[in-house]
Formats: sequence, structure tokens, C-alpha cells
Amino acid sequence: MSTIEHWIGGSFTAGSGSRRGPVFNPATGEQQHEVVLATRNDVDAAVSAARQAFESWSQASLSKRTKILFNFRELVNARVGEIAELVSDEHGKVLSDAAGEVQRGLEVIEFACGIPELLKGSFTDQASTGVDVFSFREPLGVCAGITPFNFPAMVPMWMHPVAIACGNTFVLKPSERDPSASNYVAGLWREAGLPDGVFNVLHGDKEAVDGLLQHPDVAAVSFVGSTPIARYIHQEGTAAGKRVQALGGAKNHAIILPDADLDFAAQHLVAAAFGSAGERCMAISAAVAVGSAGDTLMDLVSRKAAEIKVGPGRDPRSEMGPVITAAAKERIESLIGTGEKQGAKLLVDGRGLAVKDHENGFFVGPTVIDQVQPSMDVYTEEIFGPVLSTVRADDVDSAIDLLNSNPYGNGTAIFTSSGEAARRFQRGVRVGMIGINVPIPVPMAYYSFGGWKDSLFGDKHIHGPEGVSFYTRGKVVTSRWPHVDHASGASLHFPTAS
Repeated sequence: MSTIEHWIGGSFTAGSGSRRGPVFNPATGEQQHEVVLATRNDVDAAVSAARQAFESWSQASLSKRTKILFNFRELVNARVGEIAELVSDEHGKVLSDAAGEVQRGLEVIEFACGIPELLKGSFTDQASTGVDVFSFREPLGVCAGITPFNFPAMVPMWMHPVAIACGNTFVLKPSERDPSASNYVAGLWREAGLPDGVFNVLHGDKEAVDGLLQHPDVAAVSFVGSTPIARYIHQEGTAAGKRVQALGGAKNHAIILPDADLDFAAQHLVAAAFGSAGERCMAISAAVAVGSAGDTLMDLVSRKAAEIKVGPGRDPRSEMGPVITAAAKERIESLIGTGEKQGAKLLVDGRGLAVKDHENGFFVGPTVIDQVQPSMDVYTEEIFGPVLSTVRADDVDSAIDLLNSNPYGNGTAIFTSSGEAARRFQRGVRVGMIGINVPIPVPMAYYSFGGWKDSLFGDKHIHGPEGVSFYTRGKVVTSRWPHVDHASGASLHFPTAS
């Protein structure tokens, strides 16, 4: 059985500890690798390598950084298939979905290739007599990324290309459940010409996370994961004086009005709820059927959900793969049963699904639950699986109130043919990302990604313009170059323009 090691200072290392974690193939249920789990000594080694590399990388010209970024972009683009296969084998998602994930990460790399324009400062000539004022932004130092299992290629690429382009060095702590894509990407960075130590991969669990949060040489931490862990990361990181952006969980709603094209809405609801087995922070997990839309919508959704082909990610016929672990499968199926016990109507039941020749895989079939009440566990819990819960509402205003009463505020969508209703919705909901007849409104890389309320801790969203802002800090310089014979003009009063 192969062992997945850390990538520190430009080479692989098994680190200083003996702990190992299993890496499964979710489609077969079999362990395929083991991954080393970092000790505090390994954290120190990774941060030390990054700190030493920062001394020279932070002074590298924008021309040099951009050249390496363009090289990296070309390498990732050429290896999309290889990265997608690694993601599929360890996460379980189908190859087409895994390739789409890499493509969305690639878009952030392309955004970062424009770093000379993104880092341009400002200049004011003759702000006062003989005095000029200008500003520029500098890198922070060693930055850390702690990323989730559900997007092992894309989410790290939302972080490290921007951080590195800004002149920082980076320590990535990916999920120990599907770590291989991060090591592969490290090799691509090196092939692109990135100096050793600028990008490091540290595998591990809570010990590694706490080590990064507490390390005095880590300047900033980016995190994507569940809300309880996001809150912990933010509290611990800021208490240690670090800049922190921590993206948490979600309960994304889609509101469907009676004037919507219901067949169109049902098709997109099914794709948004069951793509990647529902293991997306932007998946639609709660549908709100308004007024007379409900019965027709549920009939369409149920029929389309039952037609989804579930199977191993490597099978080109598969449209949906397994969930990540046996524990996730057990939890999801338990919540489905709880919903039924609490009085919801189970229209499509994905429990007990057996896939031929993959009977030990972690499969849960698409599940549609109707007549859900906001007090039920299937509504209040972030299920993170292929389960769509439907709540009924009388009108758009009560649907907006329901959405706003939810503690999460990541993404939401409305299906309607009414511009007035759409505008009322987009202005009324307290959510960071909104789709109008678009079920998964993930912004393009030149915008920033992030939610509100319990879906974000910190004041900066990820990638895009706010990502550049997060990974840099500003300096303002006021300068005067007086003539040698010029009187000093010094004064004890507060300086003003003159």
C-alpha cells in the first residue's frame, strides 16, 4: 500500500511522526493508500521552509512571478485529466465533475496571472507643495490554507495561486481523506519554475491545524469547511494575531415561483441537489415551492431524480458517484430516516442503494423529501449528501422570510419569469451569492466567493479582488525632496496640505 507524504521545501518527506491515516476509494469501499499525519515538528519544518523562501520570493519581480504563473496555468490546463482521475479515485465524484472542478480552479490561476494590474497602487502628485503621496501593497509572509475534502483541487486553487502571485509563500493542509491532488499540484508548481519552499503541502488532522493556527510565523489562514470548525479556526487564528478568512457551512435554498418554467426549474434543481452526491457547499439542499408550484414541481423532480445513473466515478455512464466515507453514508441515511419519522413525505428514497460490482462502495441514491417543516432535522442539519428537502410557502415574501431565518447565508436561487419578484428577492435575502434562474451561483474568478452569517467568519471573501486584498497589506508613502537651499518649513503643529 502506497504512502502519501508531505511536500516540504521542494521534496517529499515522511515527517517525524509514525501516525498514518487511511485513504479509501469510496466507490469500492477499500483502502487504497495511507497518508502521513503531521506532528508539530512537521508543522515547524513546513513553516520554516516557507519563511526562508519568503525572503527572496517576496522580492521577486512581478515579471518573474507572472512568468511562473503562466507556466503553472499551462501545466494545469494540460493535466486536467490526470488531476481529475486523482480526485475521482479518492473523493468519488464522476470524472466529468472532477474535470469541471479543476477548470474552476484554473480560472483562479488565470485571474492571478494578471497580478501586475491587480497590485497597481495609486499616486497623487503635489498633494502639498513639493509633497507627493503614493500607496502600494505588500505580501504578508507565510500563509496557510486548510481545505475540505469535497473539492480537493478547486478550493486550494482558490487560495494558493493568489497568495503566491502576491508574493507570499504558502503551506497547504488539504483534507487527509483525498490528499493526492495537492501533491500532484505541488509537482506542477515546481515544474513551472516556482522556487522550493514557496509552496508546501502538509498532511494531517487537528494536530496540524492547531500547529498552523498557533505558529508565530504564520501570518494568515484561509479555511473552507463546516461552520463549527470555521468558527474555531477564526477564533483561534485571530486570538493568535493572524489574519483569517474562514468559510463555513451552508443550507442553500432555491425558491420556485408558480410563474417559473417548472420543467426547467426541476431539471436544474436535480442537477444542483445531486451533482457530486450533494457534497458541495453550494449544492441546493432545500427547495421552497411557492403556492401552486409545489405538486407539479415535486412530480417532475421525483421523476428526474429517479432517472439519475449512480455508479463509480471512473465509469463514463455514471452521473453521480458515492459519498466520501462509510460514516458519511451512515449519517445521511440516518437523517433520511429521521425525516420520515418526523412526518416528512419521502418521495424518492436513496437508502440501501447497491451498485453492481461495487456493493461495498459508499453509495446513497438521490433522495427527495416533501412536506418538510423548518423544525425537522433534515431542514436544520447540513446533510451534505444527495438529499433535497422541500418546504412549502404561500408567497415569495414568506419564502424570503424563511430563508432569512436560517443561520446560514452562503448561496441561494430563485426560479421565476418575473423581474419584479427576482429584484425583490435579490434585495431582500441576506445571503452572499444569489442566482436568478441559476441554481449554483458560484462567481467567476474575477469576483469573490463567500457567504454571510454563519457561512463566513472574517471580513474578506475568497479569491478575486477580495482575495488580493486579504493576502496583502497597504503602505502609504508621503515624500518630499526639497532643494538643498530650501528652508525646512518644519512646524510643531499637525501637518496639513498647503
